[in-house]
Amino acid sequence: MNFILTSALRAGLLTLALASLPAAAGVLDDTEPDWSEGEVSMPPAPQEATLRVIDIGTPSPNTFLVDEGSVAVGADGVVRYILVVRTPGGAESVTFEGIRCATGERRLYASARKDGGWTALKSGAWTPIFDNGYNRPRAALARDHFCDGPAGPRDRDHALRLLRLKRDPDNRFGVPQ
Repeated sequence: MNFILTSALRAGLLTLALASLPAAAGVLDDTEPDWSEGEVSMPPAPQEATLRVIDIGTPSPNTFLVDEGSVAVGADGVVRYILVVRTPGGAESVTFEGIRCATGERRLYASARKDGGWTALKSGAWTPIFDNGYNRPRAALARDHFCDGPAGPRDRDHALRLLRLKRDPDNRFGVPQ
């Protein structure tokens, strides 16, 4: 009897652990099972005048910027933007990305070329946003700017207002920075 109870308890705990993996990975339930991504077109190259520095919430020698001119909210609910990462040594990485607040996922669509064009990524699949070193800017954009849990911005103007707000304990009232 004790063996049966122990086996049942183990099975129950294993089921609970497996069921909680998506939540632990930062993936929310997909509230739209029939969701499909809209058509995506590449934006123009970022302009220095429209770049906004974002605070990723952890110390980094790099500077992270979002091109406000590229920020868009599709009919599919995806927030799309250009992310620029600059290193102290002068290297720069420019990517065109998307965040889907409803599922806590991100997607890289393309990386910029020196001539201002884009190279589409072959493996640009939707992946969970983990709050780790590489994904820290995406996690900060999702958590601190674009997403309110699973709710994303209503439109481009709303997304830009959210991007310009700094939501943190020192700025509880969302004063633009």
